[in-house]
Amino acid sequence: MLAPMAGYSDAPMRQLAAEQGALWTVSEMISARGLVLGGENESLNLGRPYPGEQGRVVQLFGADPEVLAEAVRRAEAWFSPAAIDLNMGCPVPKVRGKGGACLLQTPEVAYDLVRAMRSATSLDVSAKIRLGWDSDRSLEVAQGLAEAGAAVITVHGRTSAQRYTGEADWAAIARVAAAVPTPVIGSGDVLSPAQATERRALGVAAVMIGRGAVGNPWIFRALAGGAPAVPDAATRAGTALRHAELQDTFYTAPDRHRPGELRRASMRPLRKVLPKYLPDLPELHPALLQAETLDDVRAALAPVLATRPAGPRGPAVGVAGSRA
Repeated sequence: MLAPMAGYSDAPMRQLAAEQGALWTVSEMISARGLVLGGENESLNLGRPYPGEQGRVVQLFGADPEVLAEAVRRAEAWFSPAAIDLNMGCPVPKVRGKGGACLLQTPEVAYDLVRAMRSATSLDVSAKIRLGWDSDRSLEVAQGLAEAGAAVITVHGRTSAQRYTGEADWAAIARVAAAVPTPVIGSGDVLSPAQATERRALGVAAVMIGRGAVGNPWIFRALAGGAPAVPDAATRAGTALRHAELQDTFYTAPDRHRPGELRRASMRPLRKVLPKYLPDLPELHPALLQAETLDDVRAALAPVLATRPAGPRGPAVGVAGSRA
């Protein structure tokens, strides 16, 4: 399962992960208040699905039951997700003041939020938490969320105070999974297929993969036994190009200032990702870090793409194919 990651898990990345075997993907977190009050703003783009996208969960953050309930209604109507998730784990200060990990200090508020969200939709409502604010309260909070009606609970194995330092405590995650009747998904420090397999064996219903999938989406295919853990350079370059193609398709839009013309998608958001596909070829990184357009990405990858075996090549070069 692809984790929600601000600045990463947008529609192109989710689609690529799905093509590589991820069964579920989660959107970047979306402000419930922004969705309700903002109109046509960034919140709409964060929730918009890739054409034909399936198995997608929309994640909301907020701390007001009425606002969250209305945001759920709008998210369901506008984005057609498979489920809706409440963010209770983001430790970033600007989010904490409006929900996120701050809810771990007042879990009763979180339980009310889940109830309000459930009252607004027939979709499953889930929650993603950390172990606690500055100490482990995960079992207590998870039990309360289950009683409030959360269909699934994801537990990241760090406290909010830890942010992203130290190691995720998978023993604590396993204790929650063993004690709570609701399915528990484990999250934190899953960077390889071997780690995912090992942690799945701890009794969680599924494993959520975040950083381990950035520039490495074939981790999902490897877990299903359908691909090597690290493909050859030509395949990795093809997958990087596929990511850029998805970016171009999704974000290219009519130019407001030039009727009848298109404003091509910028590759700037992918600059932090593209070099990760080819860490062993640093000579390609400068061009990838300066790419502005799809053609720039294609040109930067050309030396490696030229080494692919001859034969038919569809649009999803280097990709195992989308799910049925």
